[in-house]
Amino acid sequence: MSPLLPSAFKAIGYELVALPMGDAESNELGLKYSNNEVCYPATIIVGDFIKALQSGKYNLNRTAVTITQLGQCRATNYPALIKKAFQDAGLSQVPVISMAGLDKTENPGFHLDFKIAGPIVLNSLLYGDWISIMYHATAVREIHKGDAKRLREKYLELAKPLIEAQHSKQLIKLLEVAAEEFNTIEVDNKTYPKAGIAGEIFLKFNPFSHKHVSDWLMDHGVEVCPPTFHNFFLKFLVNVEFNRKNNITNPKLPSWSMDLIYKLIYARVHKFEKAASKFRYFEPEPDIRTIAQWAEEVLCLSVQSGEGWLLPAETIQYIKQGCNNVVSLQPFGCIANHIAARGIEKKIKTLYPQLNMLALDFDGGVSEANIANRLLLFISNMK
Repeated sequence: MSPLLPSAFKAIGYELVALPMGDAESNELGLKYSNNEVCYPATIIVGDFIKALQSGKYNLNRTAVTITQLGQCRATNYPALIKKAFQDAGLSQVPVISMAGLDKTENPGFHLDFKIAGPIVLNSLLYGDWISIMYHATAVREIHKGDAKRLREKYLELAKPLIEAQHSKQLIKLLEVAAEEFNTIEVDNKTYPKAGIAGEIFLKFNPFSHKHVSDWLMDHGVEVCPPTFHNFFLKFLVNVEFNRKNNITNPKLPSWSMDLIYKLIYARVHKFEKAASKFRYFEPEPDIRTIAQWAEEVLCLSVQSGEGWLLPAETIQYIKQGCNNVVSLQPFGCIANHIAARGIEKKIKTLYPQLNMLALDFDGGVSEANIANRLLLFISNMK
């Protein structure tokens, strides 16, 4: 979860607690109350929830848990899986709210107005993404270790009250200040090989689940090009229009209104990008329609299960931006992601022979030594 989402939810009237990063206990509890045959992120999520609820920090009669879900893949089973785990753990009184369905009959006390929440969440995601980009570009180059991390934590904390007060202009100004301060960190002048991180949404953004791959790469002299959160959510703009044109679905909103929403969203995106352009290693981000066009080089945009077409698209995006090395993180047995990632690897390499790609599978018992060995081979083949 983005560290800024609790502030975004506070702005719309909910006290959201972002659970701490998973650990070995999360893994063990997840395996105990689910099993190793489910999607790996589900194992960690179940364990995180049970660990938190058993900690004694929360009044179980006044607490609910909530998750976001991908559509059309095994993640649709998460609410039922979590409810079953809660029953087995003696926590059946705790409601489980899915952000995907928002079933008002099952969760009558929870209502989320996306017209209000959407801009607030978008601001949080854009700000967090650019802070992440600044951090990763600086951390591998810094002379005094820890400078980039210190600034990352500083500017995430400074953003929280602005998000809660819905001060978007001040938040954009703060991003500009952050860019200028990141520029003051003393760095070396070396050229570092770049590696992009692609793959399933949970694995990409949960360092424990992927065994801290990003930190490992930076420790071995590789500049990490981090994934961004906002494109994962903006791809729905492409999906809606593609499905309309191909008679897959009949959206309630007319096409002209979707174009207006797109323009409004990207007006906001460009404001954050302009502020981030003060950063010395700034590179502009392509819009989601351009990214979708790249995806069409290798598969049809009807591939929307899980991350869908965004998986190969982000790999191609890295290549277009001069990063020819990509680590693709997948939960073991994730059919949707294996089809849209490994299934198109040969096609991408045919179009872009300079690609050096490493696909890593993760589950509850993955060997850290095996991951390290494969990463060593990966960086030895960097171009």
